[in-house]
Amino acid sequence: MRNLLVTGGAGFIGANFVHYWMENYPDDRLVVLDALTYAGNLANLAAVQANPHFTFVQGNICDQALVESLLLQHEITTLVHFAAESHVDRSITGPDEFIETNILGTYALLKATKKIWIDTPVSQGQPALEHRFHHVSTDEVYGTLSATDPAFTEATAYAPNSPYSASKAASDHLVRAYHHTYGLAVTTSNCSNNYGPYHFPEKLIPLVIINILHNKPLPIYGDGMQIRDWLYVQDHAYGIDLVLNKGKVGETYNIGGNNEWANINIVQEICHLLEKAFAEDKTLAHKFPQALAAIHQKTETLITYVKDRPGHDRRYAIDATKTNNELGYIPRESFATGIAKTVQWYLANEAWWQAVMDGSYQDWLTQQYV
Repeated sequence: MRNLLVTGGAGFIGANFVHYWMENYPDDRLVVLDALTYAGNLANLAAVQANPHFTFVQGNICDQALVESLLLQHEITTLVHFAAESHVDRSITGPDEFIETNILGTYALLKATKKIWIDTPVSQGQPALEHRFHHVSTDEVYGTLSATDPAFTEATAYAPNSPYSASKAASDHLVRAYHHTYGLAVTTSNCSNNYGPYHFPEKLIPLVIINILHNKPLPIYGDGMQIRDWLYVQDHAYGIDLVLNKGKVGETYNIGGNNEWANINIVQEICHLLEKAFAEDKTLAHKFPQALAAIHQKTETLITYVKDRPGHDRRYAIDATKTNNELGYIPRESFATGIAKTVQWYLANEAWWQAVMDGSYQDWLTQQYV
C-alpha cells in the first residue's frame, strides 16, 4: 500500500489520474491538494469523494507549511505534481500567476519534500525515507518544430517560447537540480497535448464541441495548420503509472500519443463526429436545440479564422521511444477511438460543462474570441 499526494488533482489531467489510480490501485491511499482556481473543480472528483482511501484538501502548493503537514499527517511516500497554470493564452496576458504557481509552487514542494523525506530523518540519525517525487511537465518546453524536424526526444535542448512553457522549463530544471544536488528521488515526464473527459472548455477540443452545440463560431488561430501530438488523458495516466513503477530515479520520460494532427483537421473531425451523432440519435436535436449546424450537417460553416496569437509554436511532436523501450509504454487509445469517446462524454455530461462555463470564465471567453 502506498500513500500518494497528488497536487492539482481537481484539474483536468490530475482528476483523470486520480480516477485511474484509484481504479487500478484500490488499496493505496490518495490525498489531493488543489487550490480550486478557475480550472480546478471538485465535480471532477465526485465519483471518488466517498471512498475512504481518498482525502481532498483545498490549499496552495506555495504553502510549504501545509505541504509539510500533509506529508507527515498522511505518511506520504509518493508525490505526483500536476498543479500548474497551463493555458498559453492566459500566460501571454497575465504571466505573473504562471511564475508564482509553476516555479515558486514547485520550489515550495521541493523544499517541503526534501525537509520531510531527507533532512529530518538524517538529522535524527536515520536514513532518508523511501520516496518519489514525480513532476509532470509538457512538450512545450522543447520549443517548436518545422514540418520536417524530428520529434522531441528527452535529449532535445529546451527552447520555451511562451511565459507558460518558460515557467514549466524552470520548474523542470529545479526538479532536476534537487535530485543531483540533494539526492531527492525524482522522475519527470513531458507529455503531448492531452484530451478527454473533464477537459476545461477553454482548450481547443472541448471549446469546439461546446460551441457547435451552441451554434457559435469555431475560432481557428491563423491558418489552422499548427500541428500537435494528441494524447488521450487516460493513456497519460497509464504512462505515469509506468514511470512510477518502472522508471529510473533522476530520469525524464516523454509520454506521447503518436497522433500528429493539424488544428484545422481536429476541428473538421469533431464537426464530422457531431453531425454523425445527431444523425444517428434524433433525441440530441431536442437536448441541444441550438445546434442547428450539426442538426443540418453543415457544422464546418461555423469555422472562423482569427488573428494568430503572439509566438504561436508551429508544431510539437513527441518521440516516446525511450518510454516505449524502457517501460513498455504503448498508448491504448488511437485518436479515432479517443476522440469518439471524448465527444460522447461531452454529449452525456452537459450539466458538468454548463456549470464550469458559468461566471467569470464566460466573461473571459468572450474577451478572447469576440
